[in-house]
Amino acid sequence: MEGGSEEYRTRNISRNLHFLFLLFPLLVLHPAAAARAASTSYKEALSKSLLYFEAQRSGRLPYDHRVPWRSHSGITDGLEQGVDLVGGYYDAGDHVKFGLPMAFTTTMLAWSVVEFGDEIAAAGELKHALEAIKWGTDYFIKAHTHPNVLWAQVGDGDTDHYCWQRPEDMTTSRQAYKVDEEHPGSEVAGETAAAMAAASMVFKDINPHYSHILLLHAQELFEFGDKFRGKYDDSLEVVRSYYPSTSGYGDELLWAALWLHQATRKEEYLDYLIQNAEELNGTTWAISEFSWDIKYAGVQILASKLLMERGSELEDEQRSTLEQYRSKAEHYLCSCLNMNDDDVDNVDRTPAGLLFIRPWNNMQYVTGAAFLLTVYSGYLAESDHGALHCPQGSVGLPELLSFAKSQADYILGFNPEGISYLVGYGERYPRRVHHRAASSVSYKADKAFIGCAQGYDEWYCRRGENPNVLVGAVVGGPDEKDEFRDARGNHMQTEACTYNTAPMVGVFAKLSELVGELVEGTQPAEEGEGFAYK
Repeated sequence: MEGGSEEYRTRNISRNLHFLFLLFPLLVLHPAAAARAASTSYKEALSKSLLYFEAQRSGRLPYDHRVPWRSHSGITDGLEQGVDLVGGYYDAGDHVKFGLPMAFTTTMLAWSVVEFGDEIAAAGELKHALEAIKWGTDYFIKAHTHPNVLWAQVGDGDTDHYCWQRPEDMTTSRQAYKVDEEHPGSEVAGETAAAMAAASMVFKDINPHYSHILLLHAQELFEFGDKFRGKYDDSLEVVRSYYPSTSGYGDELLWAALWLHQATRKEEYLDYLIQNAEELNGTTWAISEFSWDIKYAGVQILASKLLMERGSELEDEQRSTLEQYRSKAEHYLCSCLNMNDDDVDNVDRTPAGLLFIRPWNNMQYVTGAAFLLTVYSGYLAESDHGALHCPQGSVGLPELLSFAKSQADYILGFNPEGISYLVGYGERYPRRVHHRAASSVSYKADKAFIGCAQGYDEWYCRRGENPNVLVGAVVGGPDEKDEFRDARGNHMQTEACTYNTAPMVGVFAKLSELVGELVEGTQPAEEGEGFAYK
């Protein structure tokens, strides 16, 4: 994936020129918007989005850690249970290590590299992307202590949310919780299997030994999650108030099987996908959102890719079932584009065009949609299908990528508030992010202990800006009227999560190359809202 090599340019020039050819008419149609784009750089956005994951690290930080206001934390995690659970990521502005969203974050980072590794390398960010993935998978290796045991959480959300402390000062519970044969957790086992399978593909040529280890863990976890089926929030009551599984475990098991098939090319995983398609709702649920909880759209889009790649060699039953998966994938994509017949089957939008699912952390659904639209446009470009067929008409590749780009541009500041919802990007961005470490004085600047209630008094309740900038974080974002209030207590809008940012790694990488770095003589900064879907 060495992006500067001649081999890289030769391998990608044809495909990307095809995209630019398709997008050129949209540039011509929107010259004013293109002129406004001079201040936008997807390459910068990509770089900053990867930096964010370093701010979320738990454990003993490496010597080359790039976030100066963070230090070691959670270095005794798992000690009480006699297991090493040091490492991993904090999910958001708190200090609990929730296994399900952490695994989804890692899967999305790995998928970004699988699909857009060359583009990430071309931007000079492959090293940081690999480090972000490995920080997650190193932790999962530790957490998977036995074939049928996975430590799914460290810390308690209730006690954690009573305190406002830096991670370096934590006094809240670090109790660890596991799923096993008697206390199954198919969602977290399946998602962790998917993350490790996807990551094994990323490291296959770079670090074959590590890739092999990841694949072994992924296969064991999938077998565990499938053999001992059960909802993880039935086994672990501590997750119910924070990350309950509303969709059940069917999507995670299908998701894991698909990633294992991609990583191994073993037919047993394709057979699983076909034989369990209806029972696990892969071909029966038409979904209009994609998130850490509901993976069906991702499952259906990956299954569509499989159909496009292998359609002619598949057996009739396999082809027929994969066609059903693709039908549901198209429902999701058409719903994002408002191209389904029934308004109920379309995703709402704000007046300025942002996808809007629900008020609490809406940006997670926006970034997921932008990613799936981007990857599907690539799948269509490399197949003979050519277009997305919706009830209201066919949608070409330019429209798919254009709409994904419009969502990315909204995030980067092309919105009524003129605010970049990627923290640290542009001149205006949220300055009071709901985040304990960012909103408190840096541990490296002042090592004086901050107590549980003291943090609320001295730092949470301050009206001033956070002393530390959480660079690269995608916050929850505006409401259904495009309105946003930058207040630390407004956690519905100002809290950021790892799974908000992870999908944008691939989107920013793809847009950066397409618009700014492919054709000699163009400026990388000339990237704006000129491709807005009409």
